[in-house]
Order: sequence, then C-alpha cells, then structure tokens
Amino acid sequence: MCGIAGFMHYDRHKPCDIRVLRAMAESLRHRGPDGEGHYVFANVALGHRRLAIIDLNTGDQPMFSEDHTLVIVFNGEIYNYLELREELRTRGHRFRTTSDTEIILAAYQEWGCDCVTHFNGMWAFALWDGRQQTLFCSRDRAGEKPFYYAVVDGTFVFGSEIKALLAYGVPKVVNVEVLDAYLCFTYVPGQQTFFDAIYKLRPAHSITAKNGSVSESAYWDLEILDEPEARTDELQICEEFTALFENAVAIRMRSDVPFGAFLSGGLDSSCVVRAMSELSSMPVRTCTIGFENEDFDERALARLVAHRYGTEHVERLVHALDVDRAFSKLPYLYDEPFGDSSALPTYLVSQVARERVSMVLTGDGGDEVMSGYTIHVGERLASMFSHLPRVFVKDALPAFIGSMACAVPGGVKKKLLRAERVVRSCGIDFVERLESKQNGFTRPERERLISCKGVRPARDYISDAIRPVAQKSNFAKLNYWLTKVSLPDDMLCKVDRASMAHSLETRTPFLDHRIMELMATVSMDVKLEGFQRKMVLRKTVAKDLPVELLRAPKRGFCLPLGEWLRDGMMKQLEQRALQSAASGILCLEAIKCIMAEHRVGRRDAGNAIWTLGALAEHLA
Repeated sequence: MCGIAGFMHYDRHKPCDIRVLRAMAESLRHRGPDGEGHYVFANVALGHRRLAIIDLNTGDQPMFSEDHTLVIVFNGEIYNYLELREELRTRGHRFRTTSDTEIILAAYQEWGCDCVTHFNGMWAFALWDGRQQTLFCSRDRAGEKPFYYAVVDGTFVFGSEIKALLAYGVPKVVNVEVLDAYLCFTYVPGQQTFFDAIYKLRPAHSITAKNGSVSESAYWDLEILDEPEARTDELQICEEFTALFENAVAIRMRSDVPFGAFLSGGLDSSCVVRAMSELSSMPVRTCTIGFENEDFDERALARLVAHRYGTEHVERLVHALDVDRAFSKLPYLYDEPFGDSSALPTYLVSQVARERVSMVLTGDGGDEVMSGYTIHVGERLASMFSHLPRVFVKDALPAFIGSMACAVPGGVKKKLLRAERVVRSCGIDFVERLESKQNGFTRPERERLISCKGVRPARDYISDAIRPVAQKSNFAKLNYWLTKVSLPDDMLCKVDRASMAHSLETRTPFLDHRIMELMATVSMDVKLEGFQRKMVLRKTVAKDLPVELLRAPKRGFCLPLGEWLRDGMMKQLEQRALQSAASGILCLEAIKCIMAEHRVGRRDAGNAIWTLGALAEHLA
C-alpha cells in the first residue's frame, strides 16, 4: 500500500522539475512512511511513497522492467501474484524480486493494456512505456484504491489524493455543480470532484496518455443478470460462494508483516474473522471500538466472535471529546467535503489497529455484494406492490396505515409511521425513491439551503449512473448503483483515507471480483428469503456464528452524534456547520433552523450538521 504521484508534459522537450515531484510525493508521506522514490526522464516524472507489506527488501519503487523500457509506480496489492508469476515464467519471463509490482511489468509486456484483466487485487498505478512514449494508468475493478488526475497547461498530472495535485500547482476552484449531489449523498459521486478540472479515474477504467491526448476506457463492468434469467440453483450457488470466499480470504492473508482484522460485531467482519481463524495457525489479531450509548455499541457482539474463534482481541471506548478533537483532521485527510460521519469511527479503529499490525482484512463491501441493506428489502417490497394500482400504493394505503398509527401508542406507532413512509415510497419512480433514501438532506431542504446558481440536480447523477442497466429491474438498478457509485465514492473512499492516515493497509475479501461476478448472477429470491437479507452468506460462512449476532438488528458503523450535539459536546462541529454559509453558496438561516430543530428534539439532525461541518473547510 503506497502513495503515487507524477506528471507528464505533452511537450516532450519540456523538462520536469524534480522539486515539484518531491513536493507531490511528500504530501503523501502518510500513505507510505517506509520509503520514497523518484523517476524523472525528459517530460515524465513519477513519484512514490512506500508502505512495505510484501517483498520488504527488493520491492522499492519506481520499479523498472529488466530492459529498462518500462517504469511503474504502484499503489495496492495483486493478490494472485504468485499464480501469475508461475504463468509468466512459463511464457519466458524472468524475475529479480518477489514483489507483485514486478508482476505488473511482466504482465504488461505479455498482454499490453489488457494485463489488468488478469489481476485479482486492488490497484492504482501509472506505467511509463518508453518505447511507445505512453503513460498507462489503471484503477481496480471495485475502486478500492484512489486515482485523481487533471490536465493543466499541457500537462497530465495525477496522484493518489487530491493534495498531490494541489502540490503540483493545480488550482483549487470550487465546483458548485456538485453541491446538490453532495448535500443529498454526503459525498461527491462519479467522475467529478468538488474542484473544477480535478477528476477521479473511475473504477474498472484505464487511462492512456500519449501525443498530447488522454483517453479513458473501461476494461470491466458488473454484468447483472435480471429476473428471470438470474440463477436460482441455491445449493450450487452456496457451494461456489463458499469456495470463492475462502480463497479470497486466503490470498488476502499473503503478507510479510503482522496483520489482523477489523471486528465490528456485524455479520460481514465476523465472517471474515471466522475464515481467517480457520486458515491461520496463529490467533487472529482483532480490534473494535465502542460507545457508552448502547444503541451504537457492538462491543459485546464482537467479544462473542473473538471468544468463539480465539482471537487476540482489543477494544477501545470512544468519547465525544475524542471525536471533537479528531474532526479537525478530516478535511486534510479527505481533501474535499466528505459528509459520511462513519469516517470518524473508521479513523479511530484504524488508529487502534495500527498499534499492533500493518495490515487488516475488513468486511467492507458485504452489504453491496450480498444484498444486505434495508433498501434491498425496500426494493423487494416495491416490486411486490408494483402490481397494484399506483394511486392505491402512493396514497390510499399509506393514509390507512397513518390513521392506524394515530390510534396506537409508543413503539407500535413508531413502526407504523415507518411502514407508512416505506409504502408511500413504493409508489414513486425508482430514481426519486433512491434519491429520497440517501443519507443527506431531502430535496426541499436542499432547495432551502442552496443559495447559488449552476448546481446540477442530484437525481441526474443517479439517472446517469444507472443508464447501462436502464432496461433492467429496479432491484438490478439498485445493485448497480450501490456497486458502481456509493461503494467506491463513499464506503471505499472512507476506509482508504481513514486507514492510510495511520499507514494501515486494508483488504476486502467481499470485493474479490469473482465473488462480485457470481452474486450479480443470483436471483433476488435467493439473496433475500422473505425480507431476510444476505441469505447466501447466512447459509454458508455465517451459519456457525454466535446466534446472538445472527439475530441482532442491522446497525451501521456510526456515532451517537444527535445525543452529543444536544449535550453540547461537539462545539467544533456546530461552529463548522455555521461557517459553511460564509462563502454565500449556502443559506445561513436555513442552517440555523436545522440546528434549532435538533436542539429542541424536533428532529435528529446529527448527520445533517456533520455534513455541513465537513463542507465548511473546503469553501474557505
């Protein structure tokens, strides 16, 4: 795991400034504290910061091919590098190191740009081909590793994080077009960033820069089979998944440094720990964090798993003061607004893990791949209601449920009101329903908040993203959106920045592309049994987990922000939220109204205030 940066002048006669390259690499020191390397030749400059995980002695970068015609800077891991080495040896290639980086060079020599289709791993790399005078850049299928780029004044500039591009001198100009999307999703979706002229290389895409032009192309996509073509042979599916999952965990345990696992007390991370324990001759090192508020605390469940599989387990209690102090570090880490408040607990659990290990396996991606969100159940419900008259679903039935709620007390009333909202959402079109279920502000709230022009509606981003599956079912559209947008731009971005802030590598078995491809072919009826989620996982790897965990309600990895804000323990966050209006693109009175409603208990606006607070620093 590393940080990469560099640039290529389109003018071949324009020399590169090594001082600029060093500044770019230095901005990524946290991603790679174990070493630094540079390559400058004529109009091309490549920089690298190394976090050594595999091949500690001979894996330094930039790395050259044997004939010195190729040079690469690489961030990530190619998990099947041992298998690829043997295949490439049979094709005549020789190796000087035991690193996966050298495998990429040999694979490029053998298969050209198609080499990436042979990799099982996570990666972002830039490879200079001296013979072809081409810079070839690529990002892994799921988008685990980041790659940002810009073209300024005839120069292609790239880096693992936006800060590397800013260190080159790329101007930092706010892109107001994405403001509505950010306030809706709590992150910036798709290829754009919060700054003009700075872009993300999309997952499963490669870039070729040559002769003054940049071309981007996809090398993989998730082929989702829709009902009734989808697979329903449950026993065979479960057998295939079990074998793939065990192998995905096994190849991700290849490491030359101590490693462990995040253990949240949820189903996904517990399955990873179970598989690791069966494969390891030593106790797995696990860690978790918790809160005094029991509604947010999963330490007890994590302990059950740790005890069952004999892990070396540590846990840490997080207080409001810890969060308030750490909050100020996030703007630097994420470079652009990132309103997912689970970034903070991810940052803190990474800090705990790094005290003992350099790499961890995680359960990230399990909800997206295995259909584990409540929104999956919502789409199943919507498909059932789709056969009824729309006016009945949208108006009559919700009104009936609402009238029932008025006649009952307490907990039952709360459940009926939630049911009313769910049923009412089943009567609207898919894009509007998905927009309404995001973690950010509602559309009316965003209209009151935004004070500037030139903003693109959030729903347009959804429509654009799901266009490749526009003719498929809403359940297929949902899975495509979750996998192609919210997974890389929210979940994986969150984990990458929070873990790399502590120079900690994270690996995600659920995002093995073979598992993703398998589950994309499976019927909704197999994934969801009634309204029970993740049934393939529950019937295989998870079946031996503690029954208390299997029966526990789903809880996200989040903070008790609402409580802490009402108790006055998050002053810095409140101040930042108010400061987000200072630039004039947001309405101060609308922000004050949201905060007042939260204080008096009219609504829980903890996450909303966090989203605004995360925005302030980047508008200054």
